[in-house]
Amino acid sequence: MKKNIVVAIDGPAGVGKSSVSFQVAKHFDYMLIDTGAMYRSVALKAFNLGIENNTPEILELSKSLNFSFKIENNKNMVFVNGEDVSTLIRTETVSKMATDVAKNGDLRKILVEKQQRLADNCSVVMEGRDIGTVVFPNAEVKIFLSATPEVKAERRFKELKEKDPTVTFKSIFEAMVLRDKQDSERAESPLKKADDALEIDTSDKTIDEVISNVLSVINSRIS
Repeated sequence: MKKNIVVAIDGPAGVGKSSVSFQVAKHFDYMLIDTGAMYRSVALKAFNLGIENNTPEILELSKSLNFSFKIENNKNMVFVNGEDVSTLIRTETVSKMATDVAKNGDLRKILVEKQQRLADNCSVVMEGRDIGTVVFPNAEVKIFLSATPEVKAERRFKELKEKDPTVTFKSIFEAMVLRDKQDSERAESPLKKADDALEIDTSDKTIDEVISNVLSVINSRIS
C-alpha cells in the first residue's frame, strides 16, 4: 500500500504560501489543509456567538467544530460543521481576531489534534506557521517560504486593494510587520523555520518559479 505523504509548507503572510500550496495539492491530488483557515473559523464563530478568547467557552467551541476542505471551482473550499465559510473568514477583521485566537495555547492543542487527524487517511499539503515544527515534525517534505517585508506588504496590498479601495500600503505594511512579530514571538508554537526545512525566498521569484521549485523538491523526496 502506498504511504500517505505530508507536505508541510510554512511561512508568514504574503510569501505566496496559499497559492503555492494550492497548486502543489492540485498537482499531486492531495488534500489541501489550510490551518490558518481553522483559526479564522474559530475566531469567526466565537465573534458571532459573543465568546471571548481565553475562556472555557472558546475551548468548548473549538472542540465542537468539524473541519473539511475541498478543492472546487479552482478554489480551496473551507467547511465548518458542513457550512461553507470560505469567504466569511477572509476579512481583515477576522484576520486580526485569528491572531489573538492563535495565542491561546489550549486552543492550539485542540486544533493541532484535529489537523493531525485530517491527515490520517490521505496524503496532504498542509500550510501554516508551525506545521514542520509542531503539527508534523516528521513530515516527509518541509518547505519554509519567506520574502522581504516590503514585498510581502505589496502583495497583500494588491490583493486587498481590489476588495477595499480605501486600504493603504502603509497600513498594510505596519499591520504585517506587527503580525509577523506577534507570530514569531508568541509563547505557543511561534512561527519559525524547522531545522530540516528547505527555505525558499520568494521575493524575486514568480509564483510559477516557486511552484516549480517546490514540485521538484517533493518529487525528489517521494520518488
